[in-house]
Amino acid sequence: MKLIDGKAVAATLREEIASEVEAIVGGGGRAPHLVAVLVGTDGASETYVGHKERCCGEVGFRSTVRRLPETTTEEELLTLIGELNDDPQVDGFIVQLPLPGHISEQAVIEAIDPRKDVDGFHPMNVGRMTSGLPAYVSATPEGILTLLKHYNIETAGKNCVVVGRSNIVGRPMANLLSQKGWDCTVTICHSRTENLKEIVAGADIVIAALGKAEFVTADMVREGAVVIDVGITRTPSSATKSGWKLTGDVKFDEVAPKCSYITPVPGGVGPMTIIALMRNTLRAAKNEIYGN
Repeated sequence: MKLIDGKAVAATLREEIASEVEAIVGGGGRAPHLVAVLVGTDGASETYVGHKERCCGEVGFRSTVRRLPETTTEEELLTLIGELNDDPQVDGFIVQLPLPGHISEQAVIEAIDPRKDVDGFHPMNVGRMTSGLPAYVSATPEGILTLLKHYNIETAGKNCVVVGRSNIVGRPMANLLSQKGWDCTVTICHSRTENLKEIVAGADIVIAALGKAEFVTADMVREGAVVIDVGITRTPSSATKSGWKLTGDVKFDEVAPKCSYITPVPGGVGPMTIIALMRNTLRAAKNEIYGN
């Protein structure tokens, strides 16, 4: 079994991005500017945005966080999005999900200018990605593909099972792996899938992205499989000062011995998600996807 070290890979990519930004600024250009919009006080969202802020500092980006109260109306949030769309000093921005229940996530996603949609959630970017055209790809799938490539994990002709069908991870992940160049035979499983255990057990590559702690157990994974654990759930723990620990969708201790490769939680997919966001922001600053 070989551990897929997302933390180490992300560190290498951070250095590469930082060097490119240094060259841009040294040549008289402007540092890329990423804005994060956070509505309410969700603890997990605060933590995630904090990681993004720190990474921006490490690669030389300008970083701004716009914190709005829980009571912010949908109209107020859409007004701010319009302002960010029109601000030439902002290269890319994200609206951190989840949003309060009174705000339509889809309305917010569709209001973001696709050229600044570095989360890759806008229907235009999703459509371009699905068609195999240049696009801002959702950060977690992009990060996973980077890991597969870094570790030279063979995908062509392999049977891949994606557990989870979210628009953020499951669906784009399945689409990307089925495209030319990756060439997987992909099955998507979800809460209504019959014989899920048997389907997952037949996979060469398992992408677990359903948000249920330790859902994937050893009897669901065949010998030699590659397992990518996207899940991250706070579970109670008496061994930590905080009283909780981060747990993935895979029961790591019993699944890992059966795998050829596996990602840990934390330290696997998470750091790659953030570095993929940084890469998207750099692309936006350079107008690589849509041009000027």
